[in-house]
This record gives sequence, structure tokens and C-alpha cells, in this order.
Amino acid sequence: MKTREDLMRYLAEQGIAATSLDHPAVFTVGDGEDIKASLPGVHTKNLFLKDDRGQLWLVSAEGHATIDLKNLHRIIGSGRLSFGKPELMAETLGVTPGSVTAFGLINDVDHRVRFVLDRTLAQADLVNFHPLINTATTTVSGEGFRRFLAALGVTPTIVDFVTMTVVPMRQD
Repeated sequence: MKTREDLMRYLAEQGIAATSLDHPAVFTVGDGEDIKASLPGVHTKNLFLKDDRGQLWLVSAEGHATIDLKNLHRIIGSGRLSFGKPELMAETLGVTPGSVTAFGLINDVDHRVRFVLDRTLAQADLVNFHPLINTATTTVSGEGFRRFLAALGVTPTIVDFVTMTVVPMRQD
């Protein structure tokens, strides 16, 4: 599994500028509000899910977005969703609970995880994710994040969590 250092090296190889801030561990969206206030860009919450058909999902949304898990499956065309087991998260994304991040897709070499991205993040100028650990936050541009996904061969399903609709991905 790739580490934070591997991730940062990969971003640099892709020409994606990234800055990281080390901080005490944060485990929930509510943790570290003072840290978030000092960082520009949109902050995120990330959910590792499994549907009743066995498909794995990663949902990355703006930190204060409301995610209706009881209805999300209808929007994204999945089976009913529940939280994935920590062992499966470590196996596919290389992260532990509290460190779930879209950057974990770098470890999903078999493309077992489908990615759902909040429209707010998809359109943001700057986005913030944990760099595979929850003791730091890494900021990249929205365009850089799209390049990261493209380099991995990941095409996200973009969901507007306000209207609960799928929207087309922005093309640069």
C-alpha cells in the first residue's frame, strides 16, 4: 500500500501542486474546526460504503453536506448502502477509520471502489483531503484533483447532495 510520502511523490510526478499541513489527529468532520479555518478551500467528509450487492463505494462530500444514505442508492444506481468494514477499507484504500480520503483511490489498483463526488467539490477551486493519514490535511486545486482522478483511471459519479441528482462532470 502506498504511504503519504508515496502519494506526495505521485502528485508531484503528475504535476499536481499540493501543500500539506500537519496537525493532531482528527477523526470526525467536527474535529479540528480551528485547523480547517486556517486552510483555504473546501473541506471534506468521506464515507467508505458497501452495497447489498457487494460493490464498494467511496463518497467524498463537502464537510457539511447532508448525505441521505437511505436514498443515495437510488440516485447512484447501487444496492442499499451500509458502512464498509475497516478491514475491507484497509485492503482496498490503504486507510483506517478516521483517515478515509479520496486520495485512498491511489491504492485501489483493482478498481474495486466506485467513487461518488459531491458537486460542490467537483466545482471547487481548492479541495482538502487527508493524505492517507488523519494527522495532516493536503490541499490541491480542483483541476489538480481532476487530473489525479484521470491519472488513476477513475471517473466519479457527481452528485448534487442538495437536489439529490447526478450531474455531469466538469471538463477542463
